[in-house]
Amino acid sequence: MTIILTFCILILSIIVHEVAHGYAANSLGDPTARLAGRLTLNPLPHIDLMGSIILPALLVITHSPIFFGWAKPVPYNPYNLTNQRWGEALVAAAGSATNILLAVIFGLIVRYGAALGLDVTALALATTISFTNLFLGLFNLIPFPPLDGFTVLRSALPWHLSSGLSRFELQMRSAGAVSLLLFIFVFSYLFAGPFFNLVVWLFGLLAGVSI
Repeated sequence: MTIILTFCILILSIIVHEVAHGYAANSLGDPTARLAGRLTLNPLPHIDLMGSIILPALLVITHSPIFFGWAKPVPYNPYNLTNQRWGEALVAAAGSATNILLAVIFGLIVRYGAALGLDVTALALATTISFTNLFLGLFNLIPFPPLDGFTVLRSALPWHLSSGLSRFELQMRSAGAVSLLLFIFVFSYLFAGPFFNLVVWLFGLLAGVSI
């Protein structure tokens, strides 16, 4: 039951991440996601077989030190954005910002839940939601394509600096899922431990408990 619950929370957190991109784009003038019916928490329009089912299930079942997955990308047209200078960066940052906001909300529930009379089950659920969203939010801010952190960095830089990053992004995207899986493989062996410890430390500061 713990594995199933963690898996469900991970999938829902990924979907919320994608929906946040769509809402940000819509609020900034691009209705593409809304017209495509993607501004919904219904999982079915968002599910990607590999990124939403197979990979997250393997990570949870094997007790991997990283939590990662992806839904079908929410479509949007950056040329429709009313703010051409910062719009793309804001849309890219919206997903991680939403995950981190959820992490803060449920982390505070963990911190003050006992005083509010919440039982152990509710506190355990809040802990899983907070930690999962904190991990996803920070992980997606890593500046490597196609993660959101790279898009934020590329969009925030002046054109003469971002053009080289754009070419690098095209090269990575041309390799498809291979480049992302290679990044996850390298990250798992070289950086997963320190990154996991950082998330645990930040969660402890937020929720006032250690896991």
